[in-house]
Amino acid sequence: MIHLMLAVCMSVLWLALPSVLVNAQSVATPRAETPADYPRRSVRLLVPFAPGGGTDIIARLTAQKVGDAWGQSVVVDNRAGGGGTIAADLAAKSAPDGYTLLFPSISVALAPALYRKLPYDTEKDLAPVILVAMQQNLLVVHPSLPAKSVKELIALAKSKPGEIRVATGGAGASDHLAMELFRTTAGINLVNVPYKGQTPGTTALMGGEVHMQVSPMASLMPFVKSGKLRALAVTGAARAKTAPELPTIAEAGLPGYEFHVWYALLAPGATPGPIIRKINEGFDRALSAQDVRDRLAEIGIDALGGTTEKFAAFLKAEMRKWAKVIKEAGIQVE
Repeated sequence: MIHLMLAVCMSVLWLALPSVLVNAQSVATPRAETPADYPRRSVRLLVPFAPGGGTDIIARLTAQKVGDAWGQSVVVDNRAGGGGTIAADLAAKSAPDGYTLLFPSISVALAPALYRKLPYDTEKDLAPVILVAMQQNLLVVHPSLPAKSVKELIALAKSKPGEIRVATGGAGASDHLAMELFRTTAGINLVNVPYKGQTPGTTALMGGEVHMQVSPMASLMPFVKSGKLRALAVTGAARAKTAPELPTIAEAGLPGYEFHVWYALLAPGATPGPIIRKINEGFDRALSAQDVRDRLAEIGIDALGGTTEKFAAFLKAEMRKWAKVIKEAGIQVE
């Protein structure tokens, strides 16, 4: 009798076992991420430059705003080096789940043409999310240079080919490319004098070692106001709100010239579209906030935003534009 009862119990347990295993498996298996769930934990924001720079400042400001709205931390992780390619490579090889994002500057569009071989494919391995902001640059000259306008500067350069020296932050730096675009568009011969960054170049310009520079407005305007430098024009498509008296380079004598330093957000290439849209919406709302726009405007930066599709088209156009400039100038970075 006892043996019979044991056999019955074993049979019942055996029949119930698949159900128990299925239920246990369903408990152990995490549910898939959905846009409604995202984000369920902190998000890492890779910044390709050192703390304290323009990219870092904008990233931290927007990350704080987005994190507050999401109820999750958006943590800035500075991974400087390689002209932005170290952070970009890390992002490209990260899990495409929305929890690792890249916050680059214009450098992400320059790298494919500047470097002989990148460890990632910008268009395949990185997905555009949103264009965050743009910053006007300023064309300045030493006060001793006998050129008080863009037209006069171009005329002077044509009359003295190879004599006007330009301070840049090194081969492939954004200010170097801004200068090369100016040189090729104007059809003039300028001498590139590389320094270890834009700030040493500005110091050299004020000391008379070089004649001109193209650099962010925020860093140059104090020296313009003090009379140590002379501003000729801004580099963007429209006049700067912080200095409306200055013409654009295009309207001052060089039609077609336009240069901005811009900042954006990208994700690993295989990140699902619904997650990218959720991230886009979060950052777009943050960039629409008046306190964020005002804070950026104080340092000469225009908050942007917009759709992923709009940024994707912009990024492709920038890559084509700068590939042409870099090729014509023969710039290569190892």
